[in-house]
Amino acid sequence: MPDGLGDVMGRIARTLQEEHGDVGRTLESITNAAVDTVPGADMASVSLVVRRRVEPQAATSEQAQQIDALQAEFDEGPCLDALREEQTVRVDDLASESRWPRFAAEASRRGAGSMLSFQLFTEGDNLGALNLYAQESHSFDADSESVGQIFASHAAIALSAARQESNLRSAMDSRDLIGQAKGILMERHRLTAAQAFELLVRASSHTNRKLLDVAEELTSTGAMTTD
Repeated sequence: MPDGLGDVMGRIARTLQEEHGDVGRTLESITNAAVDTVPGADMASVSLVVRRRVEPQAATSEQAQQIDALQAEFDEGPCLDALREEQTVRVDDLASESRWPRFAAEASRRGAGSMLSFQLFTEGDNLGALNLYAQESHSFDADSESVGQIFASHAAIALSAARQESNLRSAMDSRDLIGQAKGILMERHRLTAAQAFELLVRASSHTNRKLLDVAEELTSTGAMTTD
């Protein structure tokens, strides 16, 4: 590890952890920090695996976002190879790249000269990929790869933690909302907690809506659609 990189990565890890479960802000911090940290990077983006599809989620510029979207559109590119083959993919000159002809030609036309892609993963969980772009060709070297790999490891841990915290908060919010809806029904109809919950479940089934949506309607409007 280059001199001082450990301290830099430590600061980055602390910064990413400060987002407290906000996945969007964590992704924004990851892309911004990547440009500041990895030698040669002018722009950065993150694509995530969403329901078995790879979708662009965050970028430091509109240019990076558009180039990232090309990979999903063409179903080819360094990002997808990094995910599928679980390796770092470096492109020294997009203008002459032949591995992904459609993507490389269009990315070059849009101003990208070279590129680095890293898989973002934690044990048993393939989260997505971090993509770094440079305006000039041959902007990335071995140091860029080694620093980027370390950075990607920290980024994956931060992203996984943010997702877990976000899911936990959503579950707690859902439980609280359903509890409020049950309370309304219990007071209004003098029901037990079990009876009130059964009424919510029945309304959910009859209207073909999620239980949480039924509870939200009741708590926000005071009414509950039952058929």
